Amino acid sequence: MTFAIPIFLGFLTSAIGITPPGLINMTAAKVSIEEGRTRAFIFAAGAVTIILLQTFLAVVFAKFIDRNPSVVILLREVGLVIFTGLTIYFFLTKNQIKRKDDETRLKSKKSRFFLGMLLSVLNFFPIPFYVFVSVTLASYDYFSFEMNFVYNFVIGSGLGALFAFYCYIAFFKKMENKTGFLIKNMNYIIGSITGLVSIITLVNIINYHLG
Repeated sequence: MTFAIPIFLGFLTSAIGITPPGLINMTAAKVSIEEGRTRAFIFAAGAVTIILLQTFLAVVFAKFIDRNPSVVILLREVGLVIFTGLTIYFFLTKNQIKRKDDETRLKSKKSRFFLGMLLSVLNFFPIPFYVFVSVTLASYDYFSFEMNFVYNFVIGSGLGALFAFYCYIAFFKKMENKTGFLIKNMNYIIGSITGLVSIITLVNIINYHLG
């Protein structure tokens, strides 16, 4: 297979996986609205850095993880605790747009990059997602676990993630003056998303243990 095929597959699956509203892309939109596109793109860069690593690990260990559902369940249990905590945090935290001096802004840029990394680290769902995608594509002979194919697939996933984040950042910033409700209630929206993720995760864990 040529290098274009894995890059295209990685781009497509990543863009599809990130496009639905979630904690990371909605946080990118929030940063874009409150602090500008530059910091939002820095946040996205931090998130994509971890997404690349998660994609690589998921694909390399796809067969092992797929054959050991207990590993996925363990990740879900850890994620349940974290997302429940995030839900409480976002519902208790008010949206505040603060003016900052130059020194604080410099620190903010760095903190936004690490915030993107942190939220991506806490988000375990790309791992089972890419395990499912790689195993499914491999069953139809569209995916190969050869390292060259894997590297190109990971690159494509990073490009797809950047594209999806760009769409969120550009759209929300462009609609900033027309999205007063979203701006005022962004924390509640993100909190609702993390709450929904927590509920879905809890249901999956219960079904696994009862099944």
